Amino acid sequence: MESPLAPTQRGHLPWQEILLAVSFLTFWNPPTTAQLTVESVPPDAAEGKDVLLRVHNLPGDLLGCNWFRGETANTSHQILSYVVDTQETTPGPAHSGRETIYPNGSLLFQRVTLKDTGYYTLQTVTKNAQIEHVTGQIRVFREGQATSILLGSESMTLSWTPRADMASHPRETWADPA
Repeated sequence: MESPLAPTQRGHLPWQEILLAVSFLTFWNPPTTAQLTVESVPPDAAEGKDVLLRVHNLPGDLLGCNWFRGETANTSHQILSYVVDTQETTPGPAHSGRETIYPNGSLLFQRVTLKDTGYYTLQTVTKNAQIEHVTGQIRVFREGQATSILLGSESMTLSWTPRADMASHPRETWADPA
């Protein structure tokens, strides 16, 4: 009976082959595809300003994309559709005339209103019929909007006013106007 530590015909020990296989499995990472995401630029917008729902990691074999108002791809809430090969844009029932879709899938809202606040869903369709959905959010505020808070018998009014540098350094500033 031969020892398990005895060299095989190729000159390697069996445990070395096992160790080599385990090493490959441990350090080999299969390629991952980047996840489709939507980012609101800016994250919070004053009423009347423009907002871009910027798309990241759009599939390379894209056939087309559709934007919907809400968290689902409901055709009655479709804003716009875009076909890559023909570069054709088609407005849907929820199109207000203020939205523009770009070839990279991003959706621009011009002159946002408080009613634009909410969720928006992007549906992508690839050439091999893969469908993916991702949801983004737009938050619109009225400049100088005040909020009253009642704490026991004390009342305090807080107002939030955006600063000009918020796009590069976002932060909330609360002040007691009293």
